[in-house]
Amino acid sequence: MTQPSVRAWPGPDPAPLDVAALTELYPRNPEPTLRVNFVASLDGAVAVDGFSAGLSGPADKLIFGTLRMLCDALVVAAGTVRTEKYDALRLSAPRRDWRRAHGLPEFPLMVVVSRLLDLDPAQEVFSDAPVRPIILTCAAAPADRRAALGRVAELITVGQREVDLAAGLAALHARGATQLLCEGGPVLFGALTAADLVDELCLTVSPQLVGGTVGRIAAGPPTPPRAMSLRGILSADDMLFLRYARSGR
Repeated sequence: MTQPSVRAWPGPDPAPLDVAALTELYPRNPEPTLRVNFVASLDGAVAVDGFSAGLSGPADKLIFGTLRMLCDALVVAAGTVRTEKYDALRLSAPRRDWRRAHGLPEFPLMVVVSRLLDLDPAQEVFSDAPVRPIILTCAAAPADRRAALGRVAELITVGQREVDLAAGLAALHARGATQLLCEGGPVLFGALTAADLVDELCLTVSPQLVGGTVGRIAAGPPTPPRAMSLRGILSADDMLFLRYARSGR
């Protein structure tokens, strides 16, 4: 039987958490914030059979959906859009109602990070989008791909041969999108970490041992360690839901 999530720390409380309680535990912040959301197995695997869904569960999906409801923009790497077969960023009616009641646009922005623009304009993330998506790319991206994707998305060029992530986030902030949610993938998470842009990590720990050679949630060159502070732990169905924020925030 599926258990609702409960607060494990601080202040353990066995009362089931609903969406209203989750919005207080994962608040929109007064300052610009990049929140990263990932799920991993007990032994650090980021996927089962190539997909993150094998690590998830009902409580994880509830938090996943709540974080999308709370953000101004969802930032995802092109590889994740392809692999996870992202569809349009649409929300349920209650979540749209919540956003309107809190003075937010009905839908958050969908933002895809892509250096080579190796994306399918016909994929539903573009073709069925309720709000025109944004693609953060670089000047070296192929001109023919720019033309094809320019029909279904707004392209913002930041950087010459690589996507300048700091400049890309600044461009989103300038549009009023200050509460950003990143769902990966690992290479983008690693690049955001290397650029010291990550303010929060929401990590679901799935009670599975996956083994094999599956990658971890962040990938890229070594970077100096960055201290994070634990802000809360939720629990459901033997899963843990951890929220960390930059130390001092």
